This record gives sequence, C-alpha cells and structure tokens, in this order.
Amino acid sequence: MAIDQPSPEQTTSPLLVVLSGPSGVGKDAVLTRMREKKAPYHFAVTATTRIKRPGEMDGLHYIFLTPTKFDRMVEQGDFLEWAQVYGNRYGLPKSQVLEARARGQDIIVKTDVQGAATLKLIVPDAVFIFLTLPSLDALEPRLRQRKTEGDVDLELRLRTARAEMGQLPMFDYVVVNRDGFLDETVINIEA
Repeated sequence: MAIDQPSPEQTTSPLLVVLSGPSGVGKDAVLTRMREKKAPYHFAVTATTRIKRPGEMDGLHYIFLTPTKFDRMVEQGDFLEWAQVYGNRYGLPKSQVLEARARGQDIIVKTDVQGAATLKLIVPDAVFIFLTLPSLDALEPRLRQRKTEGDVDLELRLRTARAEMGQLPMFDYVVVNRDGFLDETVINIEA
C-alpha cells in the first residue's frame, strides 16, 4: 500500500519519521518529552489489544481496542501495518498518517522493529531511527523498574532486544538514550 503523494500546492512532502527500538529503551519517554516541547509533529497513536497500564490514556498513549474491534479493522484494511507482539496486537491506523500528510504535517510513528521493517517496505523514503541504550546490560534494570512484566516476559523482551540489535542496518540513524539525558536524546532525534 503506497502512501498518497502531496498535492501540487505542497512544495515538499511531509516527513514520516519511524522511531523504533527494543522494549524499554525509552520510546514513550522521548515522545512524551517531544510533545511537552511542542515539537511540530503529528504523533501517530498506535492501536493495541493489550490492557491499559496505570497512567496511560486512551487516544494519547495508545488506542485501546478489544480483539474483536482490532480484527474488524484488520479485515477493513484500516491499518498501515500491524503485528502480534508479546501476545498482543499492535497496529498503525492508516488514518493517523494519511490525515496528517493531507495537512502537510510531519509525522512521527513509534513501532517495534518488526513494524519498522514492514513500514520500510511500504514507505521506503521515511526516516528510520533506532533508539537504544548505551549497552544491553542497561536494559534489564529499566524493564524491571517498569514493573509491567513478570520474569518470563522480561526474559523474552531481553532475548528479543538482542535479536533486534541485528536489525541496525535497516535504520538510517541510531540514537542512544542515556539515563538522565532525555533532552539530549530528543535534540538528537529532532536533528
């Protein structure tokens, strides 16, 4: 599925930025800080079948859907890409991207590495950024601190992160998100 090109009145095509990386590297924290700084992006909101975590707001952090509603959207072709990840489904609603592009607004999308690979096939001219930590050793304490996964899920996320590191050549940029330097991470992404 190709993304529509801008109208002739637009001199440049809106930029699609795909932010990806292993679970726990701080993608949500980065996007929250970018929103706080009023970055001029449309922040695409991913739909998911997973249960809402404490503090998450429907429509801001994710669009929380029942499995039945998610299935209906898949059947209707409403997702640009979707996948099953850690036992839940996640998808990028096409409308999130198409409506922003029609307004001429740059878009930032958060997705896992599997979703980024799919988007690379659909929108190869997007900018792909891999967010990571200074080392994989720093990932386990971050995941434990979240307290959202049990030991089995935590180990699965760590194994997946190691495999995802092998996908670095697919990305245009790698940004390291060091503890205590969130603003620097945001500046590097914006650059």
